Amino acid sequence: MRRSVIIISLAVAVATLISSCASGDKKKEVKDSSTDSVAVFVLKKAPVNKRLTFPAELTPIEKAELYARVSGFVREFRVDIGDHVKKGEVLVKLDAPEIESNYAFANSELQTMRSKYLTSKDNYSRMLSASKVDGTIAGAELEKSKNQMLADSSSVEASKSKLSASQQFRDYLTICAPFNGIVTQRNGDAGTLTGSGNAKPLLVIENVKVLRLRIPVPETYTAAIPDTSVIEFSVDAMPGKTYSAALTRKSGSINLSNRTETWEFAYQNSENGLKPGMFANATLNLGREEFSFQVPPSAIATNLEKRFVIRLKEGKTEWIDVKNGFSQNDKIEIFGSLNEGDLLLVGATDEIKPGTKLIAKLKKN
Repeated sequence: MRRSVIIISLAVAVATLISSCASGDKKKEVKDSSTDSVAVFVLKKAPVNKRLTFPAELTPIEKAELYARVSGFVREFRVDIGDHVKKGEVLVKLDAPEIESNYAFANSELQTMRSKYLTSKDNYSRMLSASKVDGTIAGAELEKSKNQMLADSSSVEASKSKLSASQQFRDYLTICAPFNGIVTQRNGDAGTLTGSGNAKPLLVIENVKVLRLRIPVPETYTAAIPDTSVIEFSVDAMPGKTYSAALTRKSGSINLSNRTETWEFAYQNSENGLKPGMFANATLNLGREEFSFQVPPSAIATNLEKRFVIRLKEGKTEWIDVKNGFSQNDKIEIFGSLNEGDLLLVGATDEIKPGTKLIAKLKKN
């Protein structure tokens, strides 16, 4: 009886051990199966469009700082800040007695030289007429009279140049508007001593009918193109309002200090609603002319040496170096030696070495 119990106990133990081994083998098979399969997606090209907001600044289409070109005293300011001026309008009159004196002297000298020239010319004409009778005028005297006339003619031309230079300096005593605009700064009053060495301009004129909206675009986005030539922007001084500006030009160079390129848009400020110097927030819709590859962030792996994706080809893994482009929603644009239809791992990591054999489990991209 006791022997039978022992035999039965041994049989139960053996059966339990066999069942446990079978269960372990089954779990091992499941585990191996999950390790050997990996989620992948088919690489496809898609359009790239990204909406970004950049800080910007409004500047006038034209701006001039007016200095005195000669030393003198301000006789009269004819305008003040906020005044609208027209091109050629007199803004400031200066006094410089020495310039007026030099002009008067140059003018007097010209009249003297002209009188001498007229006298020598008349004398040469008379001698030339008399020389037609043989023996009346010696040839040397006639030649001397001609040379004197030519010398006096040259003196007249030199005096004209001197008077012209004096007139130019005299014109500097009058400061005129270089274009239609508005006076935004005035530094000085009547009696102020001024000259070319002044640190501040007498007046600042700005044309605010058209404003430049200048946007520093980061280097990453400079190769992109706006999907429209017209953008929207807003300013803090006018909350809730949006304005439109048209693309006019790009600087064509990267600023080395902040790695940006300046893009300029023109805003027609016909009602003078916006002011130069205002900061703005500009919204750009950027894109590319051609479609490009976009992948989920998890498909890109990064280590100390490189950034790469893992391609599954003929059941084996390959590391493909890539560079990032735009981030768009839940995708990142990439560039590398890739082709449409490639199978890429959804979750890339440097723990999966090149040449690893894996079974693809296709997921939608």
